[in-house]
Amino acid sequence: MQKGKIVGLLACVSALGLSACGKEQPPAPPPPAVGVVTLQTESAPLFTELPGRITAVETAEVRPQISGVIRRRLFTEGGYVRAGQLLYEIDDAPYRAALGQAQGALGRAQASIRATGLQAQRYRELVGINAVSRQEADNADAAAQQARADVAAQRAAVQAAQVNQNFTRIRAPISGRIGRSLFTPGALVQAGQADALTTIQRTDMVYVDVTQSAAQILNLKQAMQAGGVSAAQGARVRLQLPNGSDYPVEGRLQFSEVTVDPSSGAVTLRATFANPDGLLLPGMYVRATVVEGQRSQAILAPQQGISRDARGRATALVLGAGNKVEMRQVEIDRALGDKWIVTKGLKAGDRLIVEGLVNLRPGTVVRPGRPQQVTAQPVTQAGAK
Repeated sequence: MQKGKIVGLLACVSALGLSACGKEQPPAPPPPAVGVVTLQTESAPLFTELPGRITAVETAEVRPQISGVIRRRLFTEGGYVRAGQLLYEIDDAPYRAALGQAQGALGRAQASIRATGLQAQRYRELVGINAVSRQEADNADAAAQQARADVAAQRAAVQAAQVNQNFTRIRAPISGRIGRSLFTPGALVQAGQADALTTIQRTDMVYVDVTQSAAQILNLKQAMQAGGVSAAQGARVRLQLPNGSDYPVEGRLQFSEVTVDPSSGAVTLRATFANPDGLLLPGMYVRATVVEGQRSQAILAPQQGISRDARGRATALVLGAGNKVEMRQVEIDRALGDKWIVTKGLKAGDRLIVEGLVNLRPGTVVRPGRPQQVTAQPVTQAGAK
């Protein structure tokens, strides 16, 4: 009896197993979809954004060259002055008196030159008949020569007195915008004083001095020597003002300093900008975008396709054979718009994954498609900001 029950149970279990085997297994999940961009080589300009400061093309500190009391100020602070324009007048009474004294001394010297000359001539005639000694004749000649030297010295003294009197009228050495006056009428000024009376700056053209690290300059020169980068002819420079707006006029890079600053390891570059509206003020700090050169056959990778690993190294996920995900370690040079310039690790024809990167691991088979958010942007200077 028990044996029959056991046989019946085994039959039921066997029947259930057969019915379960007859059911269909659930289908495997589809490969994850990713957005892929096929990389190509293209020519890309090399931009560098650097801090800079504006300086005037010409700057002149107006200082007194004589001592005296300021009598008048003859300019409007902040206005435009021309070279030679009268700025200050210093009381010239002491210098007029000194000039008159020098002119009187010159007159005495000129009067004595005739008397000593005639005496020397008479002594030369008398020495021929032995009426006077030769020593007396020589003394008369020496007195005449001394009188002529005194005239020359007094004439120079008159010129010096005239120069000092002219210095009482202080004129603008250059044309430009004049700053505030640090001295008022009635103030005593002295020759060689530390403080300038005022400052004039020519600002219709300005310099922008920017600093770039020596390492960046070396990298650029080595890339040019290797042939991958061509030099920019008349390098262009654009400015971003302190309020974030762009300066509308483009400048030109003039020269690079020949030495490296030992304290910062940077090199100073100088660019010139036209400043017709006076927006660029000396001393203002700006951001300058400099076109250094042109990289041929550059690989531009969308920034969302480049990430960093735990060690901070740049990595990228690409599609290999059979649409399997592969990880690449890459080296990037700089950003250009919304892309990175990749110098190592990627090549033309690589399929870079730019969407669907979350939880994606190397070796995973994926379903590639066109990205939804990555759009091609032209490589322009505006895109490099």
